[in-house]
Amino acid sequence: MDIRFHSTTVIGMVRNGRAAMASDGQVTLGDTVVKMNARKIRPLCGGTVLVGLSGAGADAFALVERLEEKLDGFRGNLPRAAVDLAREWRTDRYLRELQAMLAAVDRTHALLIGGSGEVVESPDGIVAVGSGYPYALAAARALDRHTRMGPGRIVREAIAIAGDICIYTGGSIQSEEICPQA
Repeated sequence: MDIRFHSTTVIGMVRNGRAAMASDGQVTLGDTVVKMNARKIRPLCGGTVLVGLSGAGADAFALVERLEEKLDGFRGNLPRAAVDLAREWRTDRYLRELQAMLAAVDRTHALLIGGSGEVVESPDGIVAVGSGYPYALAAARALDRHTRMGPGRIVREAIAIAGDICIYTGGSIQSEEICPQA
């Protein structure tokens, strides 16, 4: 019997010095919902970076810890920290086995960080990972193009829309925002 955890939809967005990230709270095991309020977003680097987790929970947490170390080493420079993490992830025997993806945003960058060594910066400032990512991404792009909503509201609405479509997206919606510095 092949029972897999499906547990995540995370979306992040950067606009005009503001960044926001939202996720669903549902965790499923096979076809059973086992939790409705999982916390899948972590503020890092004193709250100047938000990271969303996708994949095997323990693997994702291990990668977030590594990213936090890299951010400390690169003084909060998200692109440099992400590239260094991806390089290490690809070459380190232990890390190579981890099954996870990260979405990360700061005030100016929206990145996807994957286990095959990829770091992809979104050309439109919107990133998404997880089971319901295509739905959340499409919703966020449409809301961004056709409304005046800010990033925080767009990512929350995008998760809600994805939850209406994807059976692995549901539960409570969590969100975090990074506002421009005064």
